[in-house]
Amino acid sequence: MERLFPVQDEDIDYESIYEVLFQLYSNPINLNKASAETLQASYLLSPNQITSILSYREKFGPFLSLYELQAVPHLDLKTISQILPFITLDETESNFSKNLFRRIFEEEQAYLLFRHRRVWEPRRGFIEVDSSSTGKSSKPYLGDPNDLYLRFRIQHPRDFSLGLTLDKDYGEQFTWDPQTKRYGFNFLSFHFTKYFTRNWKALSIGDFQVQFGQGLVFGAGYSLGKGSETVPTVRKSSIGILPYTAAMEHGFFRGVGATYQKGSWETSIITSIAPRDGRSLVILDDFGNEIETISSLGQSGLHRTMSELSTKSRFQEVNLGGNIQFSNQNKFQIGSNFLVTRFNQPWIKSLSAYNRFDFSGKSNWAGSLYFNYNWRNFFLFGESGVSKSGGRGAVMGFISSLSKEFDISFVWRNYDRDFHSFYANSFSEGSRPINERGAYIGIQLKPNTTWKLNAYYDFFKFPWLRYRVYSPSNGFEWLARFSYFPSKKLLAFIQIRTEEKDRNVNDSGAPSLPYVVLPIKKSNGMISLEYHLSDNLFLKSRILASRVDFNSEITHGFMILQDIQYGLDRWKITVRGALFDTDNYDTRLYAFENNVLWTFSIPAFSGQGMRYYVVGQYKFNPQLTAYIRFARTSYTDREQISSGLQTINSSHQTESTFLIRYMIHR
Repeated sequence: MERLFPVQDEDIDYESIYEVLFQLYSNPINLNKASAETLQASYLLSPNQITSILSYREKFGPFLSLYELQAVPHLDLKTISQILPFITLDETESNFSKNLFRRIFEEEQAYLLFRHRRVWEPRRGFIEVDSSSTGKSSKPYLGDPNDLYLRFRIQHPRDFSLGLTLDKDYGEQFTWDPQTKRYGFNFLSFHFTKYFTRNWKALSIGDFQVQFGQGLVFGAGYSLGKGSETVPTVRKSSIGILPYTAAMEHGFFRGVGATYQKGSWETSIITSIAPRDGRSLVILDDFGNEIETISSLGQSGLHRTMSELSTKSRFQEVNLGGNIQFSNQNKFQIGSNFLVTRFNQPWIKSLSAYNRFDFSGKSNWAGSLYFNYNWRNFFLFGESGVSKSGGRGAVMGFISSLSKEFDISFVWRNYDRDFHSFYANSFSEGSRPINERGAYIGIQLKPNTTWKLNAYYDFFKFPWLRYRVYSPSNGFEWLARFSYFPSKKLLAFIQIRTEEKDRNVNDSGAPSLPYVVLPIKKSNGMISLEYHLSDNLFLKSRILASRVDFNSEITHGFMILQDIQYGLDRWKITVRGALFDTDNYDTRLYAFENNVLWTFSIPAFSGQGMRYYVVGQYKFNPQLTAYIRFARTSYTDREQISSGLQTINSSHQTESTFLIRYMIHR
């Protein structure tokens, strides 16, 4: 997961990325049936390796054993060991002589899990204050500090998936109140998806996501993009309709989605009516009548205070869309997307210079055409779209293995400043594909089985103003990673990344222009050593550093960490100790952390202090497994952490996570 994940940034929805990739792990790819598109969606193989697998299968017939992979050209032992958990030769077909309800009831891939998380130091939001003339005290946060999560899922690959997710964030009230749409847990998500019923490839009811083309219209809420895997992750795959199983309270459809397949043609349609959090503003029309408008839509999913609770499910979003796609199994794919979105109130943002061309109104539509073409060792792809405003967006590129030692990728994109697509998640430098032009080139050089170089360079322009950048601007970013793995037990790498963008200079109060824009240059470095001392003992040591040059001021950050992991048959324990020292928030450092199952974290560290955690896992029996995590961050440069209602009047913050999973074996 860490290797595939994009460069760390707070705008990235890590949970959705983790969830989708974990589903690929939970449902291994059938190597004897997989197309080039399916194999590419795993991000584990180069174009050359995919072509070799398909050619071998065409020449010699279906694989009889996974050991046979050693005979496939361009597949080395390291690659084979990496892909083994994600592939299978089993048909895993259900016994369709039994009815669906019986198959669901007898399915062995079923589990129930419960997770509890908590920060133990009291935040200001949980402290009672005198808030009335009567002297009665109350707490700003309506609920308790406990974060509760419950999930049930039962599935069988290529047959069905049924799931229920319940979530209550810290500070939210655990109560039954239909008026505010709270039913114990604050968030409820349900899905039922049936696969391969006659010509119906997928039928989904409840919450789901959609991904077709390169994400200009349907982006499925996640995109890998730029990261240390510089070649395969830049291209998205048309994986179609997939169940939504994360706990994020936005970015999914709620309704019905279906895909009908006839020969090489597929037709999909989606209908969705979903509640949206948001704040309203009353304005006067030309005739003096009051009109309620949407001033902002929320994405945090937090409903801890009366103010936040007032935004819960305040508005309604209706979506109607579809896709038509033609596929030649391993060579060519072409398709078209269309999505109409309508709100029950007009969305009119508070006008400012940078958002002048953002969406405004009650309805929007976006449509696109896309293609994928596999020619020898080249995977070519592209998508071009237009929205109701007339704004256009386009992304094109290729991935290629020029030889077994050298892979290359290229992506060009151009998004108008008024291109509006609410569920887009295509390749971009910004968090949305809007107001951007750029070109990316990535390479992977592997001269032998011991050394590997990954690198990319990305140049981008923003033709219009952006948040905190009040002028047209441009920038660049590059990354280089040298990896050394002399054996299966040792991995070492050095990674350097530099990014330069423009940013507003803070107002000094001097009589001058309202905004001065200067380039800010950020550089990050990492040295890592991972070593398996034995089958049971694993060590990881890392040094991270950062440097920021802005407005003639240079600041630095530094972090050193050590991981130790030890496990036996039934239990495993992971320990980390880390020290960090940064001059300010701009020089913050992100560190990937181990966590309990189905939980993900890449926290940012700034200031001075230390971080340590312990993660334990114990398997009581084949059905019951428990996970527990204890973590603490201690600061030496402050006596107060965070601000506002999140303030902790302490120099340390302590977190705990407990998860228990019960596998329902019948």
